Amino acid sequence: MEKNLLGYYGEQAALAFVRQEKGYHVRCCNYRNRLGEIDIIADDGHTLVFIEVKTRTTGSYGLPCEAVEKRKRRQITRVASAYLAQFDLWERPCRFDVIEVWPGDNGQPGIRHIAHAFLAERR
Repeated sequence: MEKNLLGYYGEQAALAFVRQEKGYHVRCCNYRNRLGEIDIIADDGHTLVFIEVKTRTTGSYGLPCEAVEKRKRRQITRVASAYLAQFDLWERPCRFDVIEVWPGDNGQPGIRHIAHAFLAERR
């Protein structure tokens, strides 16, 4: 599967998962600013959740979540901080999740949701 198509497939699968399985209210998808992008921003009750989606077809390069290394975590943290500032949401509790997606043989994606996958990275 082409990389862009694979990424889109994973994000759509993750979006359906957080809406239907988790019952989150999705605020936005692919939130972008000059600092970067966050795949999904959603409300889990009163908690604001910043979700990074990683999709892989094989485990050859490790688990999808392993691709969310320190540099990526710092970037997500900076984008999330800008989002909080833009919408004056500093008082809201927040967390950072990762959703791993694998295309399934039966057409259904395999999904693993890692809540509290990392803490905000400053340096």
